[in-house]
Amino acid sequence: MHFVIVLFSIYAVWRWADLKNWQLYHPTMLYMALGNAMYNFICAGYLLWELRPDFLPNHSLTEYIHTLITFPATALLFLSNYPKGGGRSKIALHYLLWIGLYAGTECFFTFTNLIAYNHGWNLMWSILFDCIMFPMLWLHSRYPLAAYALSIPISTILIMIFDVPVHLPIPQR
Repeated sequence: MHFVIVLFSIYAVWRWADLKNWQLYHPTMLYMALGNAMYNFICAGYLLWELRPDFLPNHSLTEYIHTLITFPATALLFLSNYPKGGGRSKIALHYLLWIGLYAGTECFFTFTNLIAYNHGWNLMWSILFDCIMFPMLWLHSRYPLAAYALSIPISTILIMIFDVPVHLPIPQR
């Protein structure tokens, strides 16, 4: 299923993204990929969620393809289809669509055992994270320094809530 999502992400970008102007969205595409890479680095040996592979042989390679393809595609699709007019209700619906898409996908992963939760993380935390992540993508696309400045305390708070042992070397976690 993970590989199907990657393939669908490629198709969705081809079908619905503003490919002519992809360079406008490139910094935020990298920001999203970096965020996932940082999670996998900081939480190595103490993963809060772990994707169970279905096509690739392990979690790391599964995360790798999502980091390189799915997440940049998400940023490109989310931003290039962001409402340019129509008021707040149209913008709210855009956020709800993307949060719902991510939440629905993760619900499916949960019920099919394609994801495992650890150390207190669960589906509700993921949905809350999605509610933060999509506004952060928009913020990064307009005010990148503000997004980076906010990312630090958000990450620190999550590290503290879930008691991620960043003080220990990865092999000792």
